Amino acid sequence: MKTMRKIAVVGGKLQGTEACYLAKKAGWHVILIDRNKDVPAQGLCDEFIYRDATEEAVYPVLKQVDFILPAMENAEDLGVLSQNAEKLGIPFAFDNHAYQISSSKIKSNQIFLETGIPMPRLWPDCSLPLVVKPSDSSGSEGVFKVSTLADLNKLKEKPEILNQWVVQEFVEGPSYSIEVIGYRGEYQAYQATDLEMDEHYDCKRVLAPAPLSEDLTRAFNDIGIALARRIGIQGIMDVEVILHRGELKVLEIDARLPSQTPTVVFHSTGVNLVEVLGNSFIRGKLEQVEVKAAKGAVYEHIQLRENALKVCGEHIMGQAGPLCLISGFFGADEAITNYRTGEKEWVATLINTGSTRQEAWEKRCRVIERIINQCGIKDYIDLLPEDN
Repeated sequence: MKTMRKIAVVGGKLQGTEACYLAKKAGWHVILIDRNKDVPAQGLCDEFIYRDATEEAVYPVLKQVDFILPAMENAEDLGVLSQNAEKLGIPFAFDNHAYQISSSKIKSNQIFLETGIPMPRLWPDCSLPLVVKPSDSSGSEGVFKVSTLADLNKLKEKPEILNQWVVQEFVEGPSYSIEVIGYRGEYQAYQATDLEMDEHYDCKRVLAPAPLSEDLTRAFNDIGIALARRIGIQGIMDVEVILHRGELKVLEIDARLPSQTPTVVFHSTGVNLVEVLGNSFIRGKLEQVEVKAAKGAVYEHIQLRENALKVCGEHIMGQAGPLCLISGFFGADEAITNYRTGEKEWVATLINTGSTRQEAWEKRCRVIERIINQCGIKDYIDLLPEDN
């Protein structure tokens, strides 16, 4: 009889929700550890340990598991956890060296330049409009656009930003993401996904398969593998690009478990990236998997508030308290949500699939229509970055 694997997920916010969801899909026993109460992933695990995972008091819990998957971004805690895992002899699915590179956009850009990977040009070797990003922020946090000469002159009055932030050309086009897992010198890239942003440039929707040609898909895989090999990733990393004038330009990398896209990859191809990651660390060899023909998948975040239904960036899910998984939610395949019957305010991540992307999208539209009708909603809002 096959023994059920046990996984410790450390951190219960957005990454933790992703990790718990996919670990349960793998049929594993999931222990979630977080020093905060009422974290979103609390409703998606088998056991919740309300403690600081770096404390020795957690050692007996960690000794039970087959591997530890960190799902947070506190550098100090990650270092302590890594040391504790080594002391206990438990595989720790995280690469601190790669994370230190990817958590700095300045260091990441240097890697892109050294590798010859196409990227948006850096200021001052580019023209307006510009995008300005904090070097050490995650996702869209703190990002703003500079469109006019007057705004540029104001920016020049802030040398601390020009010297310590990333300032580069603003390139327009569709955004795509790809995951790569590396272990002991072996690497595999997985399915590319299509990203859509809200008015604050926060990812609100992920779709698959991505509408990329075979040549662009091959180029994207090559970019992911080249970057993974350059930093020697021992774990999982995410690469985000924009397709600008027919060329894929890398925006950023994240050497940690991403949120959103792995679930879409799972529903579209059947490949469970958390399962692949765990098996690789447990067995000491990269588990190579076949990426099968893709189904359609649409994954998005919605918020019901003040009698309006709005499609929002994923930040709304991190602020919602404990979430649960509901099958058949208003006709959706699944929803991760804090919905309760009769509540006037709630959020949900809707997951819809179909034999094709168009079929999945049509199902998604029926779900939205059903929510609007059954909840008596007056306004539906789905903004793009230029709509704010």
